[in-house]
Amino acid sequence: MTRPATLARGNVTAEVTQALRQGIVTLALPPGTVLDKAGICAHFDVSRFPVSEAFARLAEEGLVDIAPQRGSTVSLVRIADVREYMLIRKGLESEALRVLIGRHDAELVAALQTNMADQRAAAARDDSETFHQIDIDFHDIIFRSMRMTKVKAIIDKARANLDRARRLIITPRRLALTIAEHQAILAGIVAGDTPQAIAAIRAHIDAVMVELFAFAREHPQMFADGAEGALDHGDFPFG
Repeated sequence: MTRPATLARGNVTAEVTQALRQGIVTLALPPGTVLDKAGICAHFDVSRFPVSEAFARLAEEGLVDIAPQRGSTVSLVRIADVREYMLIRKGLESEALRVLIGRHDAELVAALQTNMADQRAAAARDDSETFHQIDIDFHDIIFRSMRMTKVKAIIDKARANLDRARRLIITPRRLALTIAEHQAILAGIVAGDTPQAIAAIRAHIDAVMVELFAFAREHPQMFADGAEGALDHGDFPFG
């Protein structure tokens, strides 16, 4: 867990929260980890108040479980929640492409093509963390070009839990598949083919969820709803 070099006066709680959030989302603090408040206070050289406040904020985001008298832990991933977040993303991103295609310009295509090149470079280095950030930016480029700030805010709100879940299934194979899936989305945009682009974004999101369900069945201890949560929705839940 990274400790900020300095904690800005008046902003300690926010910085401790962000550092803990980053540790949880990147899996430096895996699901189920017991959070030692005293140890965290010592790590950041702060009093108990900002750490307690950080726990409370992260609990609201579904990243920390606070149990009175028993302490706090990094929350297990809930397949049911991730499924809902992914459904939200699929609906919003599909509609965003519907609005975008035919109105986009060469600058957007160039930005996405550059992003694709960066994805391939990161995958070639097996740099999964950099790839993950570039992956996020691929989707963000589309929303930034449309200035859909409210839609992007909704997606960003769900991102912490989604990012944590997606990191669980990052493998060289998943990186290669993601590149191919993103390329199909870009091809639809370049061709001005709305149905193709929408089908590609929906297939991309579905594929990630199918892999996550499979991972949950193999590693149920990391999930609040375990293998049961994955099986409840079947292997191909979206159609």
